[in-house]
Amino acid sequence: MTQKIGFIGGGQMGEALIKGIIGAKLYKAEHILVAEPNSSRAHYLQERYSIAVFDNSTSIWAECSIIILAVKPQIMKPVLADSKNQIKEHHLVITIAAGLPISFYEEQIGLDSCKLVRVMPNTPALVMEGASAVCRNGAVTDEELKQATEILNGVGLSIVLEEKHLDAVTGLSGSGPAYVFSFIEAMIDGGVKMGLTRETAQQLTTQTILGSVKLLEQSQEHPAVLRSKVTSPGGTTIAGLHILEKLGFSGIIMEAIQAATNRSIELGRKK
Repeated sequence: MTQKIGFIGGGQMGEALIKGIIGAKLYKAEHILVAEPNSSRAHYLQERYSIAVFDNSTSIWAECSIIILAVKPQIMKPVLADSKNQIKEHHLVITIAAGLPISFYEEQIGLDSCKLVRVMPNTPALVMEGASAVCRNGAVTDEELKQATEILNGVGLSIVLEEKHLDAVTGLSGSGPAYVFSFIEAMIDGGVKMGLTRETAQQLTTQTILGSVKLLEQSQEHPAVLRSKVTSPGGTTIAGLHILEKLGFSGIIMEAIQAATNRSIELGRKK
């Protein structure tokens, strides 16, 4: 790709995409522009990635054909109000804010032919292992959708879905890394409780999670099948699984995903 790509916002998720885009060689650093008003954050991004960083979005809209809106949903309205007069028909606008529907952007921008792609990514994009769901409005062509998915595939996996599913994606994979990290932390603490050093417990836990995910991916077997292969009659694993079932482990995870999904819906309603 030779055209320039711009970011409005240089927070964690914006940085994840910038790092992945550069790592995947989709764009060179000199073709990436960022608007970040926080001076210390702007300096960090400029030094770390050798990209152009500005304190406002004027240059971003003027020089870039693809714009990624990487700000929190709570401040999206003033951001769009500030940029409204700079958004043109040729811009492909990609938003990664949770909860806000495409209709929100169409209303705020007020441009009938504005090209909008809504994305729900997650932070493993920092290591090019992100999971993103993508939807578009009617102004986006198949080729432009392909451009958006190529950017996201450069930092992991992207799946094109109908917009009605994106709140559930937010609750599952958008918030999912936090659930996984909480589980990992609990496993480490369990190892420490049983007498292992924290360093040893973390090494074993990390490798166990990594190995389990690779086994699931490569075997293409259902998780229940793989779990049964670890669970011997009367053995240690079934004793541990009994406690998880007794305390409602599966229900807790499902309720966490439901709560995060509902919060995503609430954010969209508060637009």
